[in-house]
Amino acid sequence: MAVDELQAIIQRCQVLEEADFKGEDFNLFQVAGQKCLEDGYAAQLLEVIQNEKNKVIIKNMGWNLICPLVRCILVYKQEDDKREHCLKILDQLSQLCNPKELFLGLLEQIEQTSGEQVCQTVMLLLQPLQTVLLKLQNKKAYSVGLSLAMIMNQLTPLPVPYTKQQIQEDKLGLCQCCNAVVDFAKPFVNEVVKNMEKSSEYNDMELKEELLKFCMKSLKYPLLTAQLEQLEGIEEHPFRRFATEIIVSAVKINYSHKGKSPHWENEEFADIERKNSADSLACLSYLVFVQHFGIDCFPMVFSPSYLLQCNMMHIELFWFFFPHLQDLFESCLLKMEDNSLLHQYLEFRDFINVPQVLVKVMTLCPMEHLRKKSLNILQLFIDKFEAEGKYTLFRCLLKTSNHAGVEGYIIKNIKDQIHLSLTKACDNIWFTGHHLISLLDLVLLLPEGAETDLLQNSDRIMASLNLLRYLVIKDCESDNQTGVWTMLAKIEQNFLKPLHVGLNMSKAHYEAEIKNKKENKREAQSSKTICSVTVSGEKMPAMTTEMQLQVLHSALFTFDLIESVLARVEELIEVKIKGGMDENS
Repeated sequence: MAVDELQAIIQRCQVLEEADFKGEDFNLFQVAGQKCLEDGYAAQLLEVIQNEKNKVIIKNMGWNLICPLVRCILVYKQEDDKREHCLKILDQLSQLCNPKELFLGLLEQIEQTSGEQVCQTVMLLLQPLQTVLLKLQNKKAYSVGLSLAMIMNQLTPLPVPYTKQQIQEDKLGLCQCCNAVVDFAKPFVNEVVKNMEKSSEYNDMELKEELLKFCMKSLKYPLLTAQLEQLEGIEEHPFRRFATEIIVSAVKINYSHKGKSPHWENEEFADIERKNSADSLACLSYLVFVQHFGIDCFPMVFSPSYLLQCNMMHIELFWFFFPHLQDLFESCLLKMEDNSLLHQYLEFRDFINVPQVLVKVMTLCPMEHLRKKSLNILQLFIDKFEAEGKYTLFRCLLKTSNHAGVEGYIIKNIKDQIHLSLTKACDNIWFTGHHLISLLDLVLLLPEGAETDLLQNSDRIMASLNLLRYLVIKDCESDNQTGVWTMLAKIEQNFLKPLHVGLNMSKAHYEAEIKNKKENKREAQSSKTICSVTVSGEKMPAMTTEMQLQVLHSALFTFDLIESVLARVEELIEVKIKGGMDENS
């Protein structure tokens, strides 16, 4: 019987001095103890451990039982008495065993766990691990850091619950586990705070830095990708609680401490450290400025433009990976007044790169809500700049967007700024006169002359024609505030004439295509499909002849619309020029 074998080993070891224990004794104790657990004699094993006479034996050998003990606890059901006995054994071992040996045994179990048992194992061992760490005298900071790093490394591969249902189900136990880990770290945070309160000269930088590393890792995982909005039906959102505790802990241990950055001889490790730090700081900014965690601890002395500048680096680096940062960008912009951002900010690389990132999301992102949000944020960003900043930004986006829809949108913004300049009492030099002429050179032209793909560039062309129509109507030739009359010959040469030629060529081509399709319609119907379209490497459903004709007629309608506006613009120019001549005569 397993209990008899254990008793025999115990009796033999009771008469030995602690120094006389041999490797064989450790092995026999482990095998007998494991057999007791596996055979269901946990209650009898507990009695052996609680016996005062066995205190020295348990102190030296008890840690060997951690592995089989954890295995049995995870197997037994919650209501099983054997599980309760095993939990009491675990508690006794944390009180009686050599702290150093037990610490290594507990960490080994956390390291070896995997899959669905990760959170169960971690939560099971947090309390005994905390008890052991509080007992350690030497290398305590190192041991705390090692424990937290090991736990976070095991949790990181687990998927973060995102939807309300996933958070409520907490299938793998991650939500519960994260908050348990924060509670595990609290005594060590409080120890640092208490010692700092006792003495202003207290300088246990090692423990501070280990705790700070944990806070930074927690910001990256799980908080950077977690759903942190308040959800209806969830009284206490687990990740919101976790975020609050992390921010509070970071503040308590003096986030602004002057600890040295880790030095890596290997540059690759240094790059990884910087990347991880950037991830964490991006999340910290989101938590503070969007979700307002710890905002009471944040100094309210910084201007909105300075806060925007500080956050632009995070926004640029992680926009594509973490949609949360759209909210961070939007939040920073909403705190600013319109026309308050100086043009000098565009000298910072991030202020030029971020709008280009926005354009990529607007044109390439498959998710409609993100495309629309990016467009709204781009407009918000434009609105915050003063006139010279808007002017510079428009020039940049016209040159870099390479998308007719975006260019059309920017041209519409230019028209709005010109309107403000012409209707305001104060003169705006950036959207009138020679500055505007320079900008119009980028707008009122066809990128490839008469051979420009008019259908592909229809958004830009229509916006340019509408702008030109507005300028001709609003700006009299005698005033010429915008300079449009000065550059009229250039506009006709670079824009209007090539557009006429291009329209004639395009209409002739599409009309010929329509005629050809109609002539071959009978043949097309017999084969049912004529052609297929490939988009981004994926073959789209084949188009019937009717579908092709519909597309071709739609293109002709677009050309007719452009031609109609073009004719109206030329008519207005002719009327204005004739009116000016009549006045002069």
